[in-house]
Parts: sequence; C-alpha cells; structure tokens
Amino acid sequence: MRIPAVGAMTLAAVIDAGSLQAAAERLHVSPSAVSQRIRALEDDLGRVLLVRSKPPRPTPAAHAIVRYARQIMLLEDDAIREFGDGDTRASLPLAVNADSLATWFLAPLARLAARHPVVFDLHRDDQDFTAGMLEEGTVTGAVTSRAQPVAGCHVRALGVLRYEAVASPAFVDAWLAGGADAAVFSHAPVIDFDRRDDLQSRWLTARGVDPAAPPRHRVPASHDFAAATELGLGWALLPRLQSADALAAGRLVALGGPSIDVPLYWQQWNLRSELLDAVAEEIVAEGRRVLES
Repeated sequence: MRIPAVGAMTLAAVIDAGSLQAAAERLHVSPSAVSQRIRALEDDLGRVLLVRSKPPRPTPAAHAIVRYARQIMLLEDDAIREFGDGDTRASLPLAVNADSLATWFLAPLARLAARHPVVFDLHRDDQDFTAGMLEEGTVTGAVTSRAQPVAGCHVRALGVLRYEAVASPAFVDAWLAGGADAAVFSHAPVIDFDRRDDLQSRWLTARGVDPAAPPRHRVPASHDFAAATELGLGWALLPRLQSADALAAGRLVALGGPSIDVPLYWQQWNLRSELLDAVAEEIVAEGRRVLES
C-alpha cells in the first residue's frame, strides 16, 4: 500500500481549514479538485477518511494519515530552510494545558520565535487529554500528564506543577473565620475550571468532605479563574507559579491542607527534525527550570 502525499496533505488541509472551500483557497486549487483528491485517497486506502459534515470531521482511520501529512510538511519545511529560503516559516501545532500556558509555556516559545522562522498553532486542553491530539495527528508535540509514550512519539519529564488551596482574605472572613473543618467546606463555594477539573474535588476528598456537597462556580480560563479567586467568588487550587505574587501581596491566603502535584511530560513525534528538536530542548529546559522536581 502507498499513501499519496498530495492526498494526505489535502486531507490535513481540509481538517485544518474547516471546509473544502477554505482548504481549496489555501491550496490554490478548486473545491472540486479538493473533493477529488480526498475521494481518490479514500479509494486508494479503501477507507472512509472524512465525514462530510459542517465542519468536516476525520474518521478514526484518518488519524494516521493526518499525522503522516504533518510529518511530511515538517520535513519539507526543514529542507526548504536548508536551501536558504528565509521567507518560509514553519507552522508547528502544539498542545498544552491551560495552567502551563498561563504560567511558563510562552517564554520558551518567544525565545524560539526570535531564533527560528516559525509560528505556533497552540491547542489548549486539560493535560490528561493533550496526548490524544498527538495520537490523532493534530499536533506535533504536547505537554501532557501521560508518562507512557504515545505510539510513534518519545517522552521527556518536565517536572511537577504544584497546586495549593487559596482564597481571598474577604472570602476567608466570610466563610472560614470560625474554622476550616469539613462542615465549613461542605458549604463554602468552590471554583472549578470546567466539568473535567477534579483538583478541588480531590482536595475536598482528602479533607474528608463530600465533593458533591459545596456549590460550584466554573470559570474556564486560567487567568480569569485566578482573578475570580482573588475577587472572592470562591476558593480554589492554583498553581504555586500563578499564586505566589498574590500570596506575597496579601491578595490571597493559603488555606493549608494537602497540595496536589501534577507531573508533566513533553511528548513529540519520534521524527528527526532540526526545528522540532529545538522546540523540545527549549521547552524541556524551561519546564525543568521553573517546575517542581
């Protein structure tokens, strides 16, 4: 079996662009040519690769083809740069969890962008789910909580993102002035990032509190989550990297109890690429510098 490179790259373009029309504009061909390439690729492989919905969705069989296409494009970018085409900028899709993005992840990318002709397409998701984007071929590298390498990838430890329970002084006065026992935390409002965020529930369970008991706010953006905590909307667990300044300034108060450590790893395609290797070195070095060991 041979996988036609043009067909694979067209499939990736459709998924990235969100429609056959947008992919056609990006590839400088007609929408009918895009449709014919996808149909020919499906005929060659004997599999349906694209659900013709709005937007089009890849089938599970498409993930390996999309990953192959992105690897071709990455190697092509490396080769073009070796030929000295300074106008070419590689686009690297990377996955990262929200709290890393808000605290330490952007600094190494800024240093990389200053030294290499690259733009970054960042995909944000919970660290327990970013590895899935590698499996699907959506991204070339990911910050993840998964220590086991994704098939076709290699993994390096970054460090530990440590979370501690905090609240504003006003919240402490209103809810915790009489003590911070299990009965109090059963009624004190808590802030979750989203419905998949279980950090606050894990902390409550460790304190002997039914995590289903307290009222919950949901604030699905890292900076806004921290701001809501400082404003007294509820108590929450924040990364030490994010809460240190507010704790030192008295805008937040540590509530004690167990800290929760989330080990983080960098996973990327097992592919020899000068650019991807440079990205890995910068991100791994930064993670090991700022995260807990």
